[in-house]
Amino acid sequence: MEPYLAMEFREATDKDITNIATLHTLSWQENYSEALSTEYLQHQVLDERLAVWTRRLQEKPANQLVLLAEENGMLCGFIYAYGEQHPEHGTIIDNLHIHANFKGQGLGTKLLAAAATWACENYQGSSLYLEVLDCNTKARKFYLSLGAKHISSGYWQTPCGNKAKEHIYSWHKPSKLTNQT
Repeated sequence: MEPYLAMEFREATDKDITNIATLHTLSWQENYSEALSTEYLQHQVLDERLAVWTRRLQEKPANQLVLLAEENGMLCGFIYAYGEQHPEHGTIIDNLHIHANFKGQGLGTKLLAAAATWACENYQGSSLYLEVLDCNTKARKFYLSLGAKHISSGYWQTPCGNKAKEHIYSWHKPSKLTNQT
């Protein structure tokens, strides 16, 4: 049986705010306990993510992509990109989150390929990049396995006031991601 036979991919609408914020919250709770405070992760992250996603989906800029992967009405993963966000690095993948039950099955690769296709169609010549926290070693290995190059490191000022080390990974030619699926 082919994976994702019943999986549907579609662009998000403002009706998806709660589901996206909930998955985003779960992902941060699972992966960022070293970077974000326990207080924030237990009591504030959902409200803060709801506010972020409300703004993103109600004030949708033209250079934004929010692509969802759903199976039988359940949000399995999503990717969020801004076209040509950075003058040097190009289009940013600002979020890629996969529900824990669907990790390791190729869904992240499929969503990255879709975002790369979108970027190539709409922002020709633009590189693709993302920022990933140092503590998220699985994600860092995943991006490297897909041909990303580590181009710099820095620090992220977290929503809870912490400072977390992060890395920037780039695909100079996003088209290399489009045939990953």
